[in-house]
Amino acid sequence: MNPYALRRKHLKLVRLPISPPPRVVILRSIPKVERSVEAGSPAGSLFNIRMKRFADFAVFTSVMIRRHSDFHLNRTLALALMTIFVLSVNAQAAQHSGRRLAPHRHSRPHRLMVGYFPQWGLYFDDPYVAKSLVTSGSAARLDQINYAQGSVYGGRCSVADPNADLENTFTAEESIDGKADDPASPFEGYFHQLKLLKAKYPKLKILISLEGKASDFAEDAKPEKRRAFVASCIQTFIRGHFAAEIVEPGIFDGFDVDWESPGREDAANFLALLEEFRRQMAPFASPTRKRLMLSVAVGQAPEMLPGTDFAAIGRLVDEVGIMNYDYSGPWSPKTGFVAPLFADPHGPGEEYSIEHSIASYKAAGVPEKKLLMGLPFYGYSWTDVSDENNGLAQTGKGDHADQPYHYIRGLDSSFETFRDKRTQAPWRFDGDTFWTFEDPVSLKYKVSYASNQHLGGVMIWELSGDTADAELLNTVYRSLRHPLKRRVFGAAGE
Repeated sequence: MNPYALRRKHLKLVRLPISPPPRVVILRSIPKVERSVEAGSPAGSLFNIRMKRFADFAVFTSVMIRRHSDFHLNRTLALALMTIFVLSVNAQAAQHSGRRLAPHRHSRPHRLMVGYFPQWGLYFDDPYVAKSLVTSGSAARLDQINYAQGSVYGGRCSVADPNADLENTFTAEESIDGKADDPASPFEGYFHQLKLLKAKYPKLKILISLEGKASDFAEDAKPEKRRAFVASCIQTFIRGHFAAEIVEPGIFDGFDVDWESPGREDAANFLALLEEFRRQMAPFASPTRKRLMLSVAVGQAPEMLPGTDFAAIGRLVDEVGIMNYDYSGPWSPKTGFVAPLFADPHGPGEEYSIEHSIASYKAAGVPEKKLLMGLPFYGYSWTDVSDENNGLAQTGKGDHADQPYHYIRGLDSSFETFRDKRTQAPWRFDGDTFWTFEDPVSLKYKVSYASNQHLGGVMIWELSGDTADAELLNTVYRSLRHPLKRRVFGAAGE
């Protein structure tokens, strides 16, 4: 039997009159719908197209009713069909204009991917150049680069390494624009490459990471020196007065303050220093750049910055980057994980985990949307390690020289890779040497955790540790956009 016939038999069929045609009634509602879409907007254009189709539909319906009254079309159903059509047009037009009627259930907030660029990379055996970010595809995927580093010393900000930043001549093969630096030009080095990088990727933000001894920061943050110190940072890195003959404004979009770490006696001055940065940065807002950015790098737990008012700092800065690494390393008597997501049952305690770090900063008053989870692209090793438990949680001799991921991945076949089931942290062991590091599996897991915790994003220390094809960075990028489900972490915690 025709299924439509089964439905029809439950309806009261009414022969529709030939006149007046229903289209007259329906078209009277058009102006009400039209008023919900702004004239001249993209939605208005779409709306006009849809309404023409609707008018055609209404005319067709009325003609069919007028000519074929023996179809016994139900007037109520016809009106309902037309009403649904109108509501559909209105919803589509509103969504087209960006004014969605309800959030799309699959939409996700954009989470930042921030990476530190190492100034000292110039001195590697295989020098790390800014063009690597282009050839690997990293620059197109990064939201922000924190250039490490700008110098904090003697009461002022300054260029930390003039050779690397301003003077080194890059070849055509090394340069972003494919042109060799002019040896006669006073402006070369990494800063020139950053300028070229911004021209190629105008949406990419670049911050200068201010680094120095804790004692220098403490001195410069004192009330009598604070204003002049911040003014020197603005003059050097925002106005671009890098040297007497070099003035290149517009390269840096703000500051990353890496004071490691203010003591309790410095807490008030730390907050006041950030307030002074924000005050002196305010005049540089423009139509193309709402305001200069300000971020801070902090240790694994708020207790590492005793007395700090993190709620107040959270209101001042754009980002709070947690250094979620070095939970274990060559200073530790036993082998362990450099960046465990959850507490290592073989480790010193639950405070030594990313999970605990993030919870602590949230509890201290930092908005979750401003927190960045730190990701290490390097690892540590121990030698003379017992083969019990495949080397994990065994005593050994720590090597204080960290190594990049691409080095650890390339270790010979005598090294076997193991993985902790709960944290997904990997390690490599050959019966004597133990390596702790991060790989695509562990990064996907912890980046998904950051997304499920509604963090603002992640920060990478540092970009040169990745492979030439950006294996780790691409994993981070995909995981931010397609994270694992929350239930995965519930199961891990059981």
